[in-house]
Amino acid sequence: MPARGFEFFVALRYLVAPRKQAGVSVITVFSMLAVALGVIALIVAMAITNGFRNTLQDKLLGATPHVVVMEKEPSTGIEDWRELSKKFAALPGVKSAAPALYGPVMFTGPLQAAGGYVKGILPPDQAEVPEALRRLKSGAFKDWKEVNGYPPIILGWRLAQRTGMLAGSILRVMSPQGEMTPLGTKMVEYRFRVAGTFDSGFYDFDNQWAFTSLEAVQKVLSLPDVVNAVEMNIANIYTAGATAKQAEALAGPKLGATHWIEQNKQFLSALRMERVVTFIVIGMLLMIAALNIFTSLVMAVMEKQRDIAILIAMGATQPQVSRIFILQGVLIGIAGTAVGVLAGHLVCFLANRYRWIELDDAVYSISFIPFEPRAIDTLWIVAVALAISFFATIYPARAASRIAPAVALRYE
Repeated sequence: MPARGFEFFVALRYLVAPRKQAGVSVITVFSMLAVALGVIALIVAMAITNGFRNTLQDKLLGATPHVVVMEKEPSTGIEDWRELSKKFAALPGVKSAAPALYGPVMFTGPLQAAGGYVKGILPPDQAEVPEALRRLKSGAFKDWKEVNGYPPIILGWRLAQRTGMLAGSILRVMSPQGEMTPLGTKMVEYRFRVAGTFDSGFYDFDNQWAFTSLEAVQKVLSLPDVVNAVEMNIANIYTAGATAKQAEALAGPKLGATHWIEQNKQFLSALRMERVVTFIVIGMLLMIAALNIFTSLVMAVMEKQRDIAILIAMGATQPQVSRIFILQGVLIGIAGTAVGVLAGHLVCFLANRYRWIELDDAVYSISFIPFEPRAIDTLWIVAVALAISFFATIYPARAASRIAPAVALRYE
């Protein structure tokens, strides 16, 4: 039998064969279960942080553009928005660039009045449809036409629910800015036809925002042919910072550019910190598993002193004896890690599919905790678990290799 095969055979026999001391085998089983629980906990915890980050990020990007160019100091608005939109659309990696004009208004429906924001955009045949409006809950863009003098408007479904508006209903909109007259500011009410409702999945956005034509918002806000933002969507969302710098260079000194990472910097930093803290705290379970492996091997060495002495007397070298116990500990780690990986992914699948943990979307912006395990996370969790299992074997293995046959067999 080759040397390495001999070491593996003996390690496996020590691991699965019945023992004189039942406590040793019990500790071995608990060692494997501790490794499995540590791996399960890490996989589930990382899946939760990934799910939160990805879901909230998707919802944020569905409600906000990737890059926005605005006035550094609000004044009369962006007048040359047509030329700027063409320049920005030509930048590398930019999929679309379109103007937007938005402001606070009061929506009045049959149930109640509600404050919110109206956003003016170009019609679908002139610009890319915003991500939020690709998730229509009711209505369709074929209704994006003025009917009987009423411009179309698409409401967030929660806003429509609050105000009691249905598709086809007439909605009254009033701007706090009013209309300038020789006698002062006059509050004017504008009427829109509800063409549909959208569901971005982001609570605040669905609860406060509405979309209509750019010209209609200019009229409501009593503004000329200007916008207050030019919005861009890009192919690679993680190059938003570089694209924002390029856009700002083209925009001129009065305009500045920001991007979604900068706008949500605190939120994204909090998620990264939560991920690190979660790994550190739950990683302590693997340390406990390592301690169990260490205890199991120490007791195994004490129990097998006679066997070890016989092996050395028959010609086994100290490195071979050491490797026997290293393999024994690593096999415990491999078995526990394999069980943990399978069980962890099964828990994530079931929890995500059946939505085990529901949330208040008014608080968390999502209705349940998503579980999204990633292959890269599983790989480094497996690597960490096996590395900890290996390091736990070093001292017991060295202790086993230093047993003197004459001393161990003195009273045999």
